[in-house]
Amino acid sequence: MTAVSRLAPASADPALAASSDRMLRQVAAHVAALPQSGIVEVVNYGRTREGMIPMWVGEGDLPTPSFICDAAAEALHGGQTFYTWQRGIPELRQSIARYMSKLYGIPETPERFFVCGSGMQAINIAFNIALAAGDEVIIPTPAWPNAAAAAMTRGAKPVFVPFGYDEQTGFSLDFDRIADAITPRTRAIFLNTPANPTGFVASREDLQTMLDLARAKGLWIVADEIYGRFYYGEEGRAPSFHDIMEPDDHILFVQTFSKNWAMTGWRIGWIEAPPALGQIIENLVQFSTSGVAPFMQRGAIAALEQGEPFVAEQIARARKGCDLVADPLIATGKVDLVKPKGAFYLFMSVPGYDDVRALALRLVDEANIGLAPGTAFGPGGERFLRLCYARGEAQLTEATKRLVTWLERQN
Repeated sequence: MTAVSRLAPASADPALAASSDRMLRQVAAHVAALPQSGIVEVVNYGRTREGMIPMWVGEGDLPTPSFICDAAAEALHGGQTFYTWQRGIPELRQSIARYMSKLYGIPETPERFFVCGSGMQAINIAFNIALAAGDEVIIPTPAWPNAAAAAMTRGAKPVFVPFGYDEQTGFSLDFDRIADAITPRTRAIFLNTPANPTGFVASREDLQTMLDLARAKGLWIVADEIYGRFYYGEEGRAPSFHDIMEPDDHILFVQTFSKNWAMTGWRIGWIEAPPALGQIIENLVQFSTSGVAPFMQRGAIAALEQGEPFVAEQIARARKGCDLVADPLIATGKVDLVKPKGAFYLFMSVPGYDDVRALALRLVDEANIGLAPGTAFGPGGERFLRLCYARGEAQLTEATKRLVTWLERQN
């Protein structure tokens, strides 16, 4: 199916259909070719079902805490509704610097941090810096599909390199395949760790190997470490490129307020980059969104400066949620599942069910639970389902009961 026929709206009027077809043929080819979301398809199929337990998208069920909302509301009603600093208000950039310094032990340098409208915009800015039309970016997969799509909007090509997988230890980076995938057109490597959807967490040794490879080949690294706090090791956070990098390394970090502070709908994040790129990043913000509303930035300051108890609650909740769901599923003997080391997703397969898109739709109909098909996450995801367990105990217990009951009914 061509991009045009896939996008063309159905119409009973032949003249209108022909007009729409002509219009779509004028759309830039790399934009017309953008894939539709395999996650949204299942969400739309099941979102109106009574009693549906939605575990298909990457967010929890807790609303934004009141102390964050109150700070934003106070600023909103106080008149902070005008154009503001393109790089972010100085107070927020300072708060981000203090937060990152405490978390990673890095120098407190606000000049490295730039506020933007979500982690998604941060990825787009990073790719605008690193990629031109025709360039390639290596993405280990299965991976969150928006990163590859962001590259495609630039006319760049995502090059998918599947993770290694072992039924006992789970997913791992295949550095030989990554090295083999590098071509003269390769400009960047995108790495998400802890990872959505797999729960993979790169070790310090993994990160050093990746950094050494990028240095040797002159590549950018776009580091998505937004789940860095959702880590189930003893260290309190996941390993990071911050632990091993030098000031002149070509690493662009993308971050968001969405996960840690339950602010998915706010659409606010930040990008961390060498200060030398400051004017370039300011320009990219100016020519896309012209900045983030100042009252929202006040809420973000409250998140950083008052939010540690809430973040700790989120992490403890996710750790418990993982056990609540994973242990009973593993006990059935009917799923292939390795408990994740980070993030808040289970990525599992049900042997005998190779069409996971059909399986996800079937689970909506037969178990009234919503999971995302692994086909939405690129090569290597074809036999898996993703389950987001960032929810309360009651919902997780009921969802697990439904899924276990459904599994037990299968031959």
